[in-house]
Amino acid sequence: MQKRNQRKPGAGDRSFRPDVVETYFPQENTALLPFLIASMPERKRTTIKELLKHNQVAVNDRPVTQFDTELGKGDTVKVNLTREFRVFYHRRMQLVYEDDDIIVVNKGYGLLSMGTDRVKEGTAYSILREYVKWHNPRTKLFIVHRLDRDTSGLMMFAKNEEAKVVMQHNWNNMVLNRKYLAVVEGKVDEPEGVVRSYLAETSQYEVYSTDDPDKGQLAVTRYRTLKCKNGYTLLEVELDTGRKNQIRVHMKDIKHPIAGDRKYGAKSSPIHRLALHAQTLRFIHPVTRKEMNFSTPVPASFAKMVK
Repeated sequence: MQKRNQRKPGAGDRSFRPDVVETYFPQENTALLPFLIASMPERKRTTIKELLKHNQVAVNDRPVTQFDTELGKGDTVKVNLTREFRVFYHRRMQLVYEDDDIIVVNKGYGLLSMGTDRVKEGTAYSILREYVKWHNPRTKLFIVHRLDRDTSGLMMFAKNEEAKVVMQHNWNNMVLNRKYLAVVEGKVDEPEGVVRSYLAETSQYEVYSTDDPDKGQLAVTRYRTLKCKNGYTLLEVELDTGRKNQIRVHMKDIKHPIAGDRKYGAKSSPIHRLALHAQTLRFIHPVTRKEMNFSTPVPASFAKMVK
């Protein structure tokens, strides 16, 4: 079975050569090279070997070059006749999921989510924008939500305006669960708790809690103790609201600032970073309406602090 998929460039994209991808579906156990030879009888063996050599063959969306890669029923083999398949790689960010509408990444700490007046390039947004435009210059990228520069973990971007608008306008209904991991200073005695306050911001951009609803926005943070050791506590944190610096301020409020967060009262920085990680992101897909659920392991440095 074979499917051809050609994308035509839009107006003004004359320099863009669209990918021509053929898709094949093995019906039995076999090896990649003989399967390709049988599936592409119009092409010479040497041509097929060149396609393999130059990363133009992908098995289950992963480029392969080994001619003896094993195949079975249920696998999908794609051949790009135009150019190589590109796999996203960046040392400070991992691609977790991608489709025609959204991208989910695991952002490293110290990486800005998006540009500022001073920094335009080298952000999570600019890195991903370059990646999607390599595949198709007409593809756009939109910020859906942000993580602080020094917070690592799961972030979502939209690849079209429809997905962006649906997620942002219905955020509280579309996002089913967001969990963070935080290592805080001291021993948290309560097994779980809730912090509720109104968050406001000073002229120096420092967020603080207030009891006055006229001065700030309501913020609700729930936490659960996972482990205590060595003067630190590993917490699982859930957000009922998504305010700027919410977890950092609320941890300061309960007298247990996040390790490494000197801005909000921490006295130590054992891993030389803010010990806050966005671990779980569960949401309704803005286009397909399917439930999406992503989770990452406990960062090794966090586990070591309470080992």
